[in-house]
Amino acid sequence: MRVRVTHDWPCSAAEAEALQERLRSRVRASGELTGVRTVAGLDVAYADGSDDLVAAVAVLDAETLSPVDSAVVPGTATFPYVPGLFAFRELPALVDALERLATTPDLLVVDGQGIAHPRRFGLACHLGVLTGVPSIGVAKTPLGRYEPPGPRRGDWTPLLDGDEVVGRALRTQDGVRPVFVSVGHLVDLDTATEQVLRLAPRYRLPETTRQADHLGRAALAR
Repeated sequence: MRVRVTHDWPCSAAEAEALQERLRSRVRASGELTGVRTVAGLDVAYADGSDDLVAAVAVLDAETLSPVDSAVVPGTATFPYVPGLFAFRELPALVDALERLATTPDLLVVDGQGIAHPRRFGLACHLGVLTGVPSIGVAKTPLGRYEPPGPRRGDWTPLLDGDEVVGRALRTQDGVRPVFVSVGHLVDLDTATEQVLRLAPRYRLPETTRQADHLGRAALAR
């Protein structure tokens, strides 16, 4: 697929924060998805004790959740670890992986945050803006506060940063820990929640994330 990167990768925290501030105005936290045929999961795996990484993208059929396409790219994180700027450690390799796909997916599901971010511009937002493809952030840990949702699949509570709703704590399976869903780009929160539940028929994490994680870990093992 074609990814149009319209900026240089920043070299400092100040440059990265300025870029997030500039690009966040392009995020559109609205839109009901129609005609979704393929969904891509994006994940990054790190080698133990190293900045070496593997970016993996798994594209699945939206109905059957069977594999359609994939790309795996090794790399090295060159940007330092700074809270709120973690995306810049992973973006170059993920963009490289997306560009190697033969398929342009209809939805990106990112292992990370969307607008649930200090500057409302997490990894899912950045990738959505770069690609023009609707995107959702599904994180394993929250950025913000929430009340535990009910125990049943589909139960959710608001994820809050101050008084602002930035996402949802969503129970994808009965009795399991919630995941944290936030809008990335070109999709509203209700639709994002519906998509995550549809993509997680059996396990806590969406199948898109699970398969991308498997691809990345297998590549590291090799």
